[in-house]
Amino acid sequence: MRHVGLSSSSYYYKPTEGRKGQIPSTITRHKEQGKVDNSKVVERVKDILSEPFQDYWGYHNITAELRETGYLINHKKVYRLMKEARLLRPSTRLRPKPSKRKYVQFRKIETTRPLEYVEMDIKCVWIPEKGKQAYLLSLLDVHTRKVLAYSFDWNMKQHKVIELYARLIDEGKLPEGTIIRSDNGSQFIAANVRQYLEMVGMDQEFTHVATPEENGHVEAYHGILKNELFQRYEYFNFAQAKQLIDEYVQYYNNKRRHGSLKRQTPERVWLREKHLLEAKACAA
Repeated sequence: MRHVGLSSSSYYYKPTEGRKGQIPSTITRHKEQGKVDNSKVVERVKDILSEPFQDYWGYHNITAELRETGYLINHKKVYRLMKEARLLRPSTRLRPKPSKRKYVQFRKIETTRPLEYVEMDIKCVWIPEKGKQAYLLSLLDVHTRKVLAYSFDWNMKQHKVIELYARLIDEGKLPEGTIIRSDNGSQFIAANVRQYLEMVGMDQEFTHVATPEENGHVEAYHGILKNELFQRYEYFNFAQAKQLIDEYVQYYNNKRRHGSLKRQTPERVWLREKHLLEAKACAA
């Protein structure tokens, strides 16, 4: 084996034929009848399935029925026998495949009105009391740099992304046709999130790999948040961190001046140009 360069674990004196692994047993034990051929078990399964109104039975329920009649059998064996006899019910669950991901076409975003583009991203926030990370999801309007909404929690699952958008839509703060830009985080590429945004009329696009500049406005906001809040103010627990974030977002939107906005605040630009959003809605 050494001379021909083969591993002893990959060589067999006789080739294996058919199914690999341990050969499955052909009998099943019964409390009263002793050893019973598997064909009788299959016949019993067919009898159960032929009973009136039986429509929902799966192999777990069949296993329970067989055990009640004295068979010593587990659900794995029942599944195998039903599969071999083609007695398993086909799945009726519909699993629509999400459309292919749409990547950004232009790295630099040019906007003409509020809510034309919205960027979203997640930032990790260290909580000393627990010794672990919490997560901040932020939604930023590119045109005005206004923080539209945010969610701060111990985890940031896909359903929380959907809940944040649903809240904005219910409040009338996010019109149909808004382009949502994000990186390729698991929460954003999830089929449920993509299908929801498509259903409510949002056009979602994703940045290319290792190009944070394509999502640069919200990335810059999270960098500002780190420098001006988390590195300057002390906090110990989750509640203190959340309170600081709440206060800072109010400051950021209403007080902090931006060079890209000609030294104006996001809220001032929003109030000055929100008529463009109303005009678009009337035109539609």
